Amino acid sequence: MKQKILRFFTYLILLIPVLMIIAPVWVMITGTFMSEGEVFRKIGAILGGSSENVRWTLLPDFPTLKPYVQLLLDSPKFFIMFWNSVRQVIPILIGQLLISVPAAWGFAKCEFKGRKALFLLYIILMIMPFQVTMVSNYLVLDRFKLLDTNFSIIIPGIFSTFPIFIMTKFFKSIPDELLESAKLDGASRFTILFRIGIPLGSSGIVSMVILSFLEYWNALEQPLTFLRDKSNWPLSLYLPEISSSNFGVAFIASVVMMAPSVCIFLRGQTYLEQGIVASGIKQ
Repeated sequence: MKQKILRFFTYLILLIPVLMIIAPVWVMITGTFMSEGEVFRKIGAILGGSSENVRWTLLPDFPTLKPYVQLLLDSPKFFIMFWNSVRQVIPILIGQLLISVPAAWGFAKCEFKGRKALFLLYIILMIMPFQVTMVSNYLVLDRFKLLDTNFSIIIPGIFSTFPIFIMTKFFKSIPDELLESAKLDGASRFTILFRIGIPLGSSGIVSMVILSFLEYWNALEQPLTFLRDKSNWPLSLYLPEISSSNFGVAFIASVVMMAPSVCIFLRGQTYLEQGIVASGIKQ
């Protein structure tokens, strides 16, 4: 009996943070089915345009699909920004796979002079916030005439140090004895990488892709700094452009922007879990 009571109160305590996490998502989803007038009546006090108390019902009072029509049919700017995000994020992910996988394999399994010092430099660059390297990046991109183009976002993203740091941890978990056996069988370094390293490190690679996608799909500072022409802005800069006059559209825009991230996360959740486990394996 005491165990049941203890379990009940444990679940009750854990339910509180769960509801706190779910509540904003539920507000966002239900808000997509509300008209601008209904949204303004409920949260107008936050926007400074109403003296009524802030309130939110579990379901819309008068459900409508008008926000969907307004965004998906009457807002071409939204689709332009969506396509800009795709054109910026996909090349970054492909470039990181081509650059980061061999680099991480070299740090993890190849012996060369200055390896530790170079990897330490990578870590230092990784922990530096964007504000520290912003000026130097800006000057370099300006020198190469890449400012205000998609390449100003793509190239720095491709050569990001974070993916290398992540995948190095996974590649280090591969037993050296396995690689030695492959060398004795006559396998070259490239064969070992493509036949052993990449398959056994696939969890880390997928984890890196998911984390990089989430980072660059939701990026704000880099586009604001390097892209002056709004026609090149990604979708992450669409929501700040929404004013109180069309605040209802913000809910559906948030849902559409969040959908790819949620789908990719759910699709790769197993790989993320395997990657976390693999990163903790020690030979």
